[in-house]
Amino acid sequence: MNFGPFSNLTELAQEFRNQLLAPNAKNFTLLYAYNGTGKTRLSTAFKDIAKQAGTADTLYFNAFTEDLFSWDNDLDEDSERYLELHESSNFLTGLAGVDMDTKVYEILKLFADFEFDFDDIPIEDENGNFIRSKRIVRFSRKALTEAGSTKAENIKVSRSEENLFIWCFYLAVLQMVLEGDAAYDWVNYIYIDDPISSMDEGNAIAIANHLAHMLTKSGKVIPTLISSHHALFFNVLCNELRGKVLPLHLKNAANGTDYLLSPSGSSPFLHHLANLVELDKAQATGDIKRHHFNMLRCIMEQTAIYCGLDRWSDCIKFADTELDKALHKRMIDVMSHADYLIQEPEDLNERFKEDFRAIFRKFIANHSFNRALVPNAAAQ
Repeated sequence: MNFGPFSNLTELAQEFRNQLLAPNAKNFTLLYAYNGTGKTRLSTAFKDIAKQAGTADTLYFNAFTEDLFSWDNDLDEDSERYLELHESSNFLTGLAGVDMDTKVYEILKLFADFEFDFDDIPIEDENGNFIRSKRIVRFSRKALTEAGSTKAENIKVSRSEENLFIWCFYLAVLQMVLEGDAAYDWVNYIYIDDPISSMDEGNAIAIANHLAHMLTKSGKVIPTLISSHHALFFNVLCNELRGKVLPLHLKNAANGTDYLLSPSGSSPFLHHLANLVELDKAQATGDIKRHHFNMLRCIMEQTAIYCGLDRWSDCIKFADTELDKALHKRMIDVMSHADYLIQEPEDLNERFKEDFRAIFRKFIANHSFNRALVPNAAAQ
């Protein structure tokens, strides 16, 4: 496989398409990348290659899949709250007459305790004439009280629960694909990008385990690419798909525009050590880029979990003032999310670089990493 550099995401997407169909290729490719690297844009470029040729061939899950569902919160009456399905997508066109209630519930009950019902609401014109029906989802939850069991109807579920429902809906469709349903015989690839946003660590493990089981126990094998920034999710999938997966790490090249791939090996949870080495070199040479802030935040998140800290920002320890801590937390927050700085150049001014050095060196000084991995920060 070609590891790059790739000058754009379409070029990288085409490489993945070629690699997935190559002789003796692994059934599954697993891609680890930080937020802001371009994972979601890569998934879009991947499916658009076929779309631009006049067809669709990828059953994909990404942030755009979640946009196929939107809330009507009944702001006037504050009583009828439901999730509406936008059925124009190829993803949903094969579901006419399908008992999705049962298919989705059989999966959702593995992860959550809320309930739902699909319904069809008629849409009429201004004269009351029927135009079409729209498919909606109403949510409910049972609760035990001293008087017995009660059921809260038309509830607004949390963002995490909403994401979980949409993911289970996708899995129900994926199950139809893997079972050879004729409505989805156009699917030649599966692309799944970060399905566990807003979910806790327990669900990350359960979802990774369930997904691996579904993909490997089906009689039909479809070339599959899964990308994630979540180290635990990535690691569980690596272990569950062992022997059948090609694990890779996607990074931005030093020039800030190209993309590089590298083999991940069998121990993706050690990426934080490799990243420490890279960050130490960057802060010593002054070749500090925006994505280095993202890398540092990810390492702090992993360190906070391991040390039992309440939040990743607790890894920022400044004895002088709390103002310094708040300032540096805000800087990492902003610099590690590309949406804030999408129009900003990759090159940073010296003030940002000095702040990065201060945060990184203080972090190393306060945590017992092997100093041989970070000789520059250790010496300073």
